[in-house]
Amino acid sequence: MNSHPPSSILVAPKQSEGGLHPRRIVVRGTNWLGDAVMTTPALLRLREKFPDAHIALLTPEKLGDLWTNHPAISETISFAPDENVFSIGKKLHAGNFDLALVLPNSPRSALEVWLSGIPQRIGYARPWRNWFLTTRVTPRPDAVKMQKRSVGEIRQLVAADVSRRTDYNDRAFTSAATAHQLHEYLHLVAALGANPELLPPQLVVTPDEVEAVKKKFGLDEIKRPLFGLNPGAEYGPAKRWPVEKFIATGREIQNRTNCTWLTFGGEADATMAHRIESAIPSPPSAIWNLAGKTTLRELMALLKICRVLLTNDSGPMHVAAALGTPVVVPFGSTSPELTGPGLPGDARHRLLKSDAPCSPCFLRECPIDFRCLNGISVERVVEAVLEVV
Repeated sequence: MNSHPPSSILVAPKQSEGGLHPRRIVVRGTNWLGDAVMTTPALLRLREKFPDAHIALLTPEKLGDLWTNHPAISETISFAPDENVFSIGKKLHAGNFDLALVLPNSPRSALEVWLSGIPQRIGYARPWRNWFLTTRVTPRPDAVKMQKRSVGEIRQLVAADVSRRTDYNDRAFTSAATAHQLHEYLHLVAALGANPELLPPQLVVTPDEVEAVKKKFGLDEIKRPLFGLNPGAEYGPAKRWPVEKFIATGREIQNRTNCTWLTFGGEADATMAHRIESAIPSPPSAIWNLAGKTTLRELMALLKICRVLLTNDSGPMHVAAALGTPVVVPFGSTSPELTGPGLPGDARHRLLKSDAPCSPCFLRECPIDFRCLNGISVERVVEAVLEVV
């Protein structure tokens, strides 16, 4: 199969007289929690462009509840981790959609909508998938790729002590205003005539959900301010500020604010969360270990009621910001300019970086001495949290 696009890569969708008027749209959503939150501005712009259309979201079942009550979405279609492309294509075919928008860049996601027989299929032009799309959108000229550094490049940068802030894959950081991943998804919906201007990521939880989660976890009687702590990150250890620093920070802030910490995470983070809980000597009701104990909707409601979330670069970081909760984030192997929470430059948040010349490297594990995150001190994070609250 020829993987190269035609000479004219951006092929306009077929339009009826007077413009494009799809009645039933399906959006193939992204596979990770943080990425899903970053698609919400594009989905809102899509709804703005087609206010009367039925907009369905095809999403991994682990993320299905994220979209409950979301104003951009009419329905969700979920799929299991082991579900094959033919099963997914059959589901989409049954929906009688006339337009599909593919947000991920993978060949599989384009194949799914091609198998469904949907007549108009829009996504980014990428090798091995262009034949599955009817509209192949050219990448933005100012897009910045999250290219992993090699171990040799990392050692060379460290030896030369090159400042990470003057270079980013041969691009100046002055382009960071348009480098954020939010623009990637907005550029796709702009191919359908939607407004490409930034909107803040947005999620929805209801007051009833907030009251229910307070009652379930015994928080309705707590008079102390509620602060959130999220020490995990699924991508890998290169994104995780050391647990000892979380402990020292949590202890100091608890002493200075008399807060109650709510510790979040998945089942894989339960041991680390228990270690944090045990290491912060505090009065009763001053720390709640909720790692592995919440559904996604419960996590959202709990993040909504926190005054601040101290977190690694992670899915819950994006969720909290999209619900209006300020976040404090030590960044190591990743870049806040590209995938930071909320809108770029949002003054509510504190995004902390060290001067490590090899950061961002976008690796899952550090091949040297973890200097990017070790270089962010407890004192600096404590002051950032106190500034926010």
